[in-house]
Amino acid sequence: MFDRPLLRFVPRGTKINFMRGRFIGLATSAVLSIASLILFFHPGLTLGLDFRGGIVVEARTQGPADFNVIRAALASEHVSAAGVQSFGGPDDVLIRLDTPPDSEPDHEARTQAMVDSVRHAIATLPGAQVLRADAVGASVSKELFRNGMLALGISLLMILAYIWFRFEWEFAVSAVVTLVLDLTKAIGFLVITHFEFDLVMVAAILTILGYSTNDKVVVYDRVRENLRKYRTMPLAELIDLSINETLSRTLGTSCTVFLAALPLALFGGASLSGFAWVMLFGIVVGTSSSIFIAAPLLLLMGEKRLRRDARPPTRP
Repeated sequence: MFDRPLLRFVPRGTKINFMRGRFIGLATSAVLSIASLILFFHPGLTLGLDFRGGIVVEARTQGPADFNVIRAALASEHVSAAGVQSFGGPDDVLIRLDTPPDSEPDHEARTQAMVDSVRHAIATLPGAQVLRADAVGASVSKELFRNGMLALGISLLMILAYIWFRFEWEFAVSAVVTLVLDLTKAIGFLVITHFEFDLVMVAAILTILGYSTNDKVVVYDRVRENLRKYRTMPLAELIDLSINETLSRTLGTSCTVFLAALPLALFGGASLSGFAWVMLFGIVVGTSSSIFIAAPLLLLMGEKRLRRDARPPTRP
């Protein structure tokens, strides 16, 4: 009864010819990545408080929020140029303000005064309350942005070094190129959905890169095993065989992680839903790229050398 899994995503012995559509997969990925890069430059990412700097105040009103009343209350406290918008439920309000320049000697005092003014304005509204108030200066936000980009770059280099050490260089280059394509698509997704790009999103992208790397290593491990097992099989057929042999495991793992992140996307609230949606998108992109991008790139770069180094078994 327990000698086989109760659920298999693909039947045993599946023989799907994935490499037949390798050029379509690579072309589609290239088009999506180029479009994502265009979106990155225009209109660009919606930077969050961590990277943009400023003051963010989250408040909750009694009943649906009346933005005209809220703006009037802010004006009475001499708070100008405030961006007021809804988020989450109809009674949730997000107030954004620009912080004074860091070069001003009384920068911290003025920033705290602005936060206090917003708190006083919200307190004048019946039943309203401030849930959160955060402030980040311009110099701190620039440093956080630089460190976030540095973390992404170092992670890609470490992944390159790990796969290069564990496999041949063709595997490493194919994996890192695929991860860069996955990264650009995630950026395009952030631009389209207008999720704020902050440290939480950097964490989401790093998680996606780690998950996608693990997915590709599983396929690459099977390719390497089959290279030793089938010395004379053409590389395209061998890669198809390896993908089919790991397909059930790949889809099972992806569905498990997807289902675990889905409740966070639906019910996680404003602070977690963006992270979870990016994770869901990354799971789909990472799983598909392992089959339709990483494997075709390995075929293109390693078709001659991987088979050149292999020797047919010696006959007795």
